[in-house]
Amino acid sequence: MLITDAGRPRALRAPLGLGRAASASPRVLIVEDDRAQLEAYTDMLRERGFDVAAAGDAAAALRALEAGPFDAVLSDVVLPGASGVEILRAVRERDLDVPVVLVTGSPTLESAVAALQLGALHYLTKPVASAELVRCVEHAAELHKLAAVKREAFRQLGQSGALMGDRIGLELLFSRSLAAMFMAYQPIVRTRDGSVFGWEALLRTQEASVAGPLAFIDMAERLDRVRELGRAIRNSVAVTAGHTRGVMFFVNLHAEDLKDESLYDPRSPLSALAPEIVLEITERNPLDGVPEVRERVKRLRSLGFRLAVDDLGSGYSGLASLASLEPDFVKLDRGLIHGLDREPLKKRIVGSMVSVCRDLGISVIAEGIDTAAERDAAAEAGADLLQGFFFRRPDELRAAVSFNVGEVPAH
Repeated sequence: MLITDAGRPRALRAPLGLGRAASASPRVLIVEDDRAQLEAYTDMLRERGFDVAAAGDAAAALRALEAGPFDAVLSDVVLPGASGVEILRAVRERDLDVPVVLVTGSPTLESAVAALQLGALHYLTKPVASAELVRCVEHAAELHKLAAVKREAFRQLGQSGALMGDRIGLELLFSRSLAAMFMAYQPIVRTRDGSVFGWEALLRTQEASVAGPLAFIDMAERLDRVRELGRAIRNSVAVTAGHTRGVMFFVNLHAEDLKDESLYDPRSPLSALAPEIVLEITERNPLDGVPEVRERVKRLRSLGFRLAVDDLGSGYSGLASLASLEPDFVKLDRGLIHGLDREPLKKRIVGSMVSVCRDLGISVIAEGIDTAAERDAAAEAGADLLQGFFFRRPDELRAAVSFNVGEVPAH
């Protein structure tokens, strides 16, 4: 039952509400199978100025969500044929920002922790004091207004704000992003004649709400799904590489991928092409948490893979990475290459790095070449291979496979 009291919360300012005027009343969906409770919640929130939609079961709640939008959702945890968590998931499939308040008559510590971890804003136990219920719904509507403002700010700044939201929202967004994942490819060319030595596979997704590969990877890290993403990347590259022979394919690895036993499986699609695959490990991604790095490297080499250290010069772990990985290639960080033709200090640094790598038998790739002048300066400094927008922007290799692998299509 609902406990009423004399305490009245402060007046609720109307949220922006996506798709509604800023002056509109905040709209809340109540999902409760107990008719008396449903009527009590509805009357109380309407009295406080809310625009209320009431649903007595999960099916009615889903219909209401389709008709939305809402600024907040208040749902019982136990419903016929469904649960409050399922309602929460249904909300997230439609809107990443709408706060959900769950109410239960049979609370447990485990269920409360689970609900909050999955993204419930509040977890209330029956009987609920009216002031407490209104306070929580008010808080939810205010947060939804703030989320709308933040997303508008992201939009104005040219960012997506994809990583706003709770775990269920991120799970759904990640799954959509993974389903829409594809690889774009950029050529790596030989300095001596400009012919294609290899293609770097670069992560992309057609999911519009994900700003780019770093946001995609950040999401995987937050959800502990980096290995799943890594496997999808490697399988995708294997398909393309299997149809594009005669060149090398460079595949980026996260440090977490090195802990994944599927990477070392000789029966995996990518392992079948190992002699034509270079596994890139970025210097920005520390290997400190990877046990037995040298042994893992030996296992990869035994399969036929070659290794590269990416972004050399971007951090402090370069020497450690070189010692642990003993790479076949290093990529000089684009920050060193940008303006190389105009900055004598950069020329000396790059020249010294090339000289050391050559003594170690490591081929050097200068990435981030945007101009003919940078291309010429990198060649003069002794880089073996070149990569950058000057040669070609990353795109899907479906179009590029029709070209001779020894040529770079016009940029």
